[in-house]
Amino acid sequence: MSLLAVLVLLGTGITVHSEKHSLTYIYTAFSKPVNLPGLHEFTAMGLLDNSMIDYYDSENQVKVPKQDWMEKHLEPEYWEKGTQSRKSKQQWFKVNIDILMTRMRQNDNDTHILQWMHGCEGETQPDGTMKFVRGMDMYNYDGNDFLSFDDNHQVWVAPIHAAEETKRKWDEVQVLKEYTKGYLEKECMEWMSKFRENPFVEHKGNTNVIIAASASIVIVVVAVAVTLVCLKLKTSRLGKIVLHVS
Repeated sequence: MSLLAVLVLLGTGITVHSEKHSLTYIYTAFSKPVNLPGLHEFTAMGLLDNSMIDYYDSENQVKVPKQDWMEKHLEPEYWEKGTQSRKSKQQWFKVNIDILMTRMRQNDNDTHILQWMHGCEGETQPDGTMKFVRGMDMYNYDGNDFLSFDDNHQVWVAPIHAAEETKRKWDEVQVLKEYTKGYLEKECMEWMSKFRENPFVEHKGNTNVIIAASASIVIVVVAVAVTLVCLKLKTSRLGKIVLHVS
């Protein structure tokens, strides 16, 4: 047997190590104020792998860093723009929860909750670059899957009847589908690479986000080194594109 064949069968002894990493944003909105400590009518947070990197809530209405390196190495303009973006999403959620409640013939006696989670997952390559693995763009209403984006086929998926009208309208907007795909595969990956280039970022595995329903409140459990329980939900990062779920 040739030396080449032996190397092929047994390996060369050189291993190529790759890791998967993720950048995820989770938004949570309640239909009305929740009188529970630490819970707000609207919250948003960013997660890089298993670490929260930024946070916003409707009480303070300021996007703030949750890691020292984020505060030190990102310009004030980043946080100012982020705050304005979060404020617009807060209003987007408020409008669309009302629309969904009307569509489903729900009253305001109960608390309803709308979630949106979007982000990307990448894998490190031997040359140090990050390769796109998958994107996620998912909505959840009252603990049930409502709408998600199929990145491969560029269509919205409606698992329940109440979401079919939204799916139909959003599928008709080609620029929205192109923007969503572009954000997941390019812009999100660029931000993740930028964040991870910082020497103070710890290189850890990616985060597991579990969405569970308990009564009328949805709790997002972020599995990190120490279990972190937060109420968060989903919104639309559509920017200048304003599309109601109606």
